[in-house]
Amino acid sequence: MMATRAKKPRRPILKKPSNPSLRDPVGVYCRVRPLSRPDQECCIEVISDTTVQMHPPDGYRIFRNGEYRETQYSFKEVFGTLVVQKKVFDVVAKPLVEDLIRGKNGLLFTYGVTGSGKTHTMTGSPGDGGLLPRCLDMIFNSIGPFQAKRFVFKLDDKNGVDVQCEVDALLERQKRDVMPVPKPTPGKRQIDPEIADMINVQDQCKVEEVDEDNVYCVFVSYIEIYNNYIYDLLEEAPFDPIKPKWNNCNTPVRNGDFIPPQSKILREDQNHNMYVTGCTEVEVKSTEEAFEVFWRGQKKRRIANTQLNRESSRSHSVFIIKLAQAPLDADGDKVLQEKEQITLSQLSLVDLAGSERTNRTKAEGNRLREAGNINQSLMTLRTCIEVLRENQMYGLNKMVPYRDSKLTHLFKNYFDGEGKVRMIVCVNPKAEDYEESLQVMRFAEMTQEVEVARPVDRPLCGLTPGRRFRNQAFQEELSRKLEMRGGPVDAETEEQSVLETILQNFPPLPACELLDINDDQTLPKLIEVLEKRHKLRQMLIKEFSKAVLTFKTMLQEFDCSVASKENYIKGRLSEKEKTIAGQKTEIERLEKKIKTLEYKIEILEKTATIYEEDKRNLQQELESKSQKLQRQASDKRRLEARFQGMVAETTMKWEKECERRVAAKQLEMQNKLWVKDEKLKQLKAIVTEPKSDKPERPSRERDREKPVQRSVSPSPVPNAPPVRLRHRRSRSAGERWVDHKPPSNLPTETVMQPHVPHAITVAAASEKALAKCDKYMLTHQELASDGEIETKLIKGDVFKTRGGGQAVQFTDIETLKQESPTGRKRRSSPSNPDPPEDAAESEWTDVETRCSVAVEMRAGSALGPGYEHHAQPKRRKP
Repeated sequence: MMATRAKKPRRPILKKPSNPSLRDPVGVYCRVRPLSRPDQECCIEVISDTTVQMHPPDGYRIFRNGEYRETQYSFKEVFGTLVVQKKVFDVVAKPLVEDLIRGKNGLLFTYGVTGSGKTHTMTGSPGDGGLLPRCLDMIFNSIGPFQAKRFVFKLDDKNGVDVQCEVDALLERQKRDVMPVPKPTPGKRQIDPEIADMINVQDQCKVEEVDEDNVYCVFVSYIEIYNNYIYDLLEEAPFDPIKPKWNNCNTPVRNGDFIPPQSKILREDQNHNMYVTGCTEVEVKSTEEAFEVFWRGQKKRRIANTQLNRESSRSHSVFIIKLAQAPLDADGDKVLQEKEQITLSQLSLVDLAGSERTNRTKAEGNRLREAGNINQSLMTLRTCIEVLRENQMYGLNKMVPYRDSKLTHLFKNYFDGEGKVRMIVCVNPKAEDYEESLQVMRFAEMTQEVEVARPVDRPLCGLTPGRRFRNQAFQEELSRKLEMRGGPVDAETEEQSVLETILQNFPPLPACELLDINDDQTLPKLIEVLEKRHKLRQMLIKEFSKAVLTFKTMLQEFDCSVASKENYIKGRLSEKEKTIAGQKTEIERLEKKIKTLEYKIEILEKTATIYEEDKRNLQQELESKSQKLQRQASDKRRLEARFQGMVAETTMKWEKECERRVAAKQLEMQNKLWVKDEKLKQLKAIVTEPKSDKPERPSRERDREKPVQRSVSPSPVPNAPPVRLRHRRSRSAGERWVDHKPPSNLPTETVMQPHVPHAITVAAASEKALAKCDKYMLTHQELASDGEIETKLIKGDVFKTRGGGQAVQFTDIETLKQESPTGRKRRSSPSNPDPPEDAAESEWTDVETRCSVAVEMRAGSALGPGYEHHAQPKRRKP
């Protein structure tokens, strides 16, 4: 046993078989209690058998400014204000009783705010029993003729059960009969009039399919969870729940008049089921006896008067019904004592204390402390349900905080798949409880989404069914035959028959009658027979004496062996008693150590919970920061790609610009070089000319009609007749152009005009025209500083954009400019052929003036070099 306890945390899981693939949701039902007064405002309405609707009271609508709206909540079934207790039992509790008799566990608890009818639903009222007495009545109606005698089944202190033989059970019954405790009387019981109406159920409800080859036994226990401590309500100890005294340290005061009950400890058995150690478990044989036990504990339960409920439960009560069953042997006479064949199932009926708000109950002192512990335990229950729901819906593996409360720790194996779970949500439709009822409805809606693994059926024992009835039929037939034969043979008759058999072995006596005095044959024959009988008698006496001596010797040897065995057994017993005493001491030490270790385990579990919470927070922070880093990295990559594109585009643009500038610079230098050559040629021609010849300066009219002939170098531009305007060809005449000429432009009527063949002329740029061409030219006019019109041809490339449109990138500008020789004086008209004296000074006779005449070409022009006169007249000396 010590080794078993030492290895208990490492023991492999031996849980009851369950099928994890088959799951059933938690059955949640709703019961609406009637209003206490007809004039009260109602906030809950039953609209169908499975749906209720909540609407906020008028005061809440005004105060909340319409924040609350009408909401509907669905349940497995809804019981209205007119539904009787029998229907609630048939729908909710009857399937749990059927599973109990079939060897499966069940949990039924009532949940709601204070004053919502939870205790009435569970216990009932005089004349209308609740779920608990109806469950007891159904159990005993089903197993009544198949119950075992008292003390055949015996519960151990490890949440297990053993089967005793008939002799041990008889000794136990005799021991209990001698004890001065009130023992159950057979036959009709004297029922307490206070509870007689509650258990007087006339329905006679029973389970149809009961295994008749099993024997059954019922044990009941009753506990309460008060301020997160477990107390046994059936414990025979001086106990006054009305006036417990507490000091300033919130610990009970020990005095001679009041001894507070000792709280119990939760333990885990070898199947990992939770149970209360040291709890009183009473074997009961009828509904009346079981309910009397319940009522004895109910009187000890803690209740108090509050502003909301005259008899408000201040603790959670748990009434546990255990059903032990074992099969009969092959003869159908005795119970099998194999522990593997014993089935122990239990049904827990829980009446939870109601949640309450202290600002409404006006609780103070102990009532305030009780309310805080009640709300805390209910909050822990809600947290466990939320974690179970999240784990099942999202595939998580969060730790369910069962150990945070004794209530959830006691029933954790039910939510892990050890039986069905049913919950009855009791609500009060009055308007004052609207907010509390709203929280209850939300919790119930969340609980319905939790699923519990379905337990499998227990295996069959393998024996032939119908053994009990065959044994009963055999006993009845045997009794009938013995009655027909006159009864069994007595022991005296048997002894007489043995004596007659011995006498028959002696020789028979001859006739002893003497008829003649001379008869000499009768007496000798008689003497001979008597002698033979005497010899036979002496021989029998000797054999008897030898047998007596042998028997005496055997008895003496037996006495010696018995005495030696007694001495040996006494020595062994003394040794065993010493060993047992040592083991008891060791057990006490280990129990203290276990309590210390359990306390340490609780501290470690709380520490682990804190660490888990910190770990979850750090993981969430790490995930958020990693996501932030990923976003920053993606933004960085996107910016790098964007900057790389911009750098490539800018590099390409500047490469083209550099190429264009280099080309323009080369062309400009070539033009300057050509101009210098022309100047040198003209200078050479002027120098070589004779000085006596004075050329005439052509007039402006003749310059217009006939261009000046130059003999040194040919003109770079072909001569054009004045009557026909010669258009200047563009450098890119072989491509398709968009010729954009705004309507505000003025005709220049110059000889040289830009002309682009196969061009689309438009007054305003359009996407349709740009889509058909790959070049673009804009004709722009502006007024120069000398008052003449300056025309600029702005050219560019057309390319498509990613969005499907067209864009123009300008690459070149050509400038067309017309100038007048405003710096020189005009010659006289032909009507005045005699020039004045001053006109002779304006003739081109000076070499410096003639050399100043030059031909310049503007860089970037596609028309080639052109003439532009910049001759400035020499100032006349005064």
